[in-house]
Amino acid sequence: MEKITEKLLLEKSSPTTSKLEEIKTLNLSRLGLNTKDLPLRLLSRLQSLQRLDLSGNRLQEFVRNVELPALRFLDLSDNQMEDVTTLESLSGLEELKMDDNLYITVSDNYKLMVLLPNLRMYNGKDVSTTANHLRYVYSENLQTRITALWEKSFSLPDPITAQEMSALEAKFVSAARQQVKYGPNSVSDFTKWRVGIMAKEYLRSLTEEKDEVESEESADAKENQEVSTPAKRKQSILVMDADVNITPRKKLCVDFPASLVEESPSKSSPRLKLQPVKETIGVRMSPRKRDQPPVTPATPTRGQKRAEPPARGSKTRQTKEEDGAQEVKTPGRSKRAVVVMETKPVRLNPLHVLQCHSKQDSSDDFSTQLWACAFQPLPDSTGSGGGSRLVATCGGDSLCVIDCEAGMVMKKYKVPGEEFFSLAWSTVLMSRTGGASSSAQHCSILAAGGKRGLVKLIHPRNNVAYGEFRASRKALSVLRFNQQQANFLYTGSYDNKIVMWDIGGVDSQYNYKVVQLLVLDVSATPLHICLPPSSPKTQLLTACEDGLYCFNTQLGTNNTTKRCKEMEITFPIYKKEDKDNDYHTVDGLSFLTDDIVASKNYMNSSIYLWSWSRTKAQRPDKKSREVCAVLLAELQWTNTEIPYLALNTCPGRAYIVCGDDKGRLWTYHVNNLQKERFQTGKPIAPTEVLEWPTPVRKGVGEVDGPSINSVAMDPELQYLVALSDKNMVMVWKTAAAASS
Repeated sequence: MEKITEKLLLEKSSPTTSKLEEIKTLNLSRLGLNTKDLPLRLLSRLQSLQRLDLSGNRLQEFVRNVELPALRFLDLSDNQMEDVTTLESLSGLEELKMDDNLYITVSDNYKLMVLLPNLRMYNGKDVSTTANHLRYVYSENLQTRITALWEKSFSLPDPITAQEMSALEAKFVSAARQQVKYGPNSVSDFTKWRVGIMAKEYLRSLTEEKDEVESEESADAKENQEVSTPAKRKQSILVMDADVNITPRKKLCVDFPASLVEESPSKSSPRLKLQPVKETIGVRMSPRKRDQPPVTPATPTRGQKRAEPPARGSKTRQTKEEDGAQEVKTPGRSKRAVVVMETKPVRLNPLHVLQCHSKQDSSDDFSTQLWACAFQPLPDSTGSGGGSRLVATCGGDSLCVIDCEAGMVMKKYKVPGEEFFSLAWSTVLMSRTGGASSSAQHCSILAAGGKRGLVKLIHPRNNVAYGEFRASRKALSVLRFNQQQANFLYTGSYDNKIVMWDIGGVDSQYNYKVVQLLVLDVSATPLHICLPPSSPKTQLLTACEDGLYCFNTQLGTNNTTKRCKEMEITFPIYKKEDKDNDYHTVDGLSFLTDDIVASKNYMNSSIYLWSWSRTKAQRPDKKSREVCAVLLAELQWTNTEIPYLALNTCPGRAYIVCGDDKGRLWTYHVNNLQKERFQTGKPIAPTEVLEWPTPVRKGVGEVDGPSINSVAMDPELQYLVALSDKNMVMVWKTAAAASS
């Protein structure tokens, strides 16, 4: 049933009338409308419409080619607008509101001033001066450069044919977009878009000029000759196309809000209690369903592989605890390796449960999902002491830095309207004076991102949120720093791209600069990014919705800055796929050693351990670029249909941990790897399964085990942190070190 009907339009209009053609003001705000809900047939009848309010809907673009000749005011604020070129048909528009459209960039703002010749008020500000400069001065300078390029390097074919003109247009427009430069770098994407349109128009004008000359010559010949052959008019096949899809970058700004420190003191007790943390700003958010990718309704993703997990019978496997070592055989390989598992190498006890990401300070909030956590690295490579006891967590609209021992939230940052999905720590240089290395010191920074596509840069020690930059027009799914080049940051997003950035360092005034270095095209949403410890500057592994891929990330070579996969790594579980079961989603990935990788495939009840060096040494299939992972072992895990339960590793203690959908932590201690003969075996049982400690909620009782979305361990395995989909941060502490 249509959302927009003639009856509804008449009810929402003024003045009161019985005819669509007489409506002058129309309010269609907050009706949950998508673009497809706006019928062109009905809108085209609104020939007297002067003011239209479409705010608070879910529009990604306006209705194409609709003509509203009397329209002077349009409110599209609080939507999801992406393609502003769809407004081009509203030539009489004088005032436009586009506030709170997350994907609108500076370049989009400039496009609107060119596309709408009468626009003078934009988001409540008079933009007449800027708009006129773009329409005339800026365009004239571009036209001069386009003409010079044509005269220097191009000419019309003789005779003109449709095929030759098509090839010429593509070549000329491409050259113009690459070579014509003008204006600041912050609007370079707008310049390329504008140059592409103007180059097509210029080429069309040349063909029309030649047609007119030939027509005139033909008329003269007809007057001077008694018998003549009419000249065939060369028809131009060029069509102006203003719909150019680009992914512009916004100008850097450093003024996003961050709250002051919020503390939640906690005392250790035999029976854990939930510790709500008061928040300074309350923001209503829509919790994400646990069986969907990390995107809120405000940030839809296109081409999602699955909205719900495929149906599958669920039968929970019993966990086995065995003494001594177990061995498993690697099929189909001449080289052998043994993975030895010891039971209970360490003892972990629950220490704190914090409820520190609550919406509106509510202790009743058990819907906010927590998605990523990471321990703060040591200040520099020469620092002394063990691992950090500070861990960063993100979920909802907030980031927290927690002292694991005290159970206190040391720092907290809120960004109203955001939903954070990922974070990453790094250590960069902060210059004190002129920027010389002798005057610089190391400082730990935190990068975080989520549904808005913006990366937030934070210096927690000084409680300063010092910057942000737009990494994507879509939500960010994962962030990862290069461990060898600490200022190189990788961002994965829901537009199926991974981008490599150089965020540089900062000075004492928190000035910084971000440069895009590389773009990797993936075929689905990236969920995890891993950099091989042996080659973090040249190779990257990414776990995606549709598989595991390897990319070449080496800079300073002849390779293009926009690259596709080097190879795809496949797993034995793929052979069991059918129309109801798809195991290609890799929702867990982490290196255990320089060579051993732990990975998990969605709906597979095992965790794979495989060799990175032996896998990449294989020659990929020429067409599919596939190679089979060289398995070393399979670790027994739970049987569940819940996706995105990420595993993690502690290389220093040869430890692997993965949570499940019942609040349990499956732990594996891998203490020995030997290249010798395998014995036939089965998936190795976990070293220990830590049961959900069932914290007590005051006045209500015990809290059931939630899904564990993410886990993290410090390098010394003194603490383990687990994040749940019910707004709980669980801190575990090692009671006794493993025996040697």
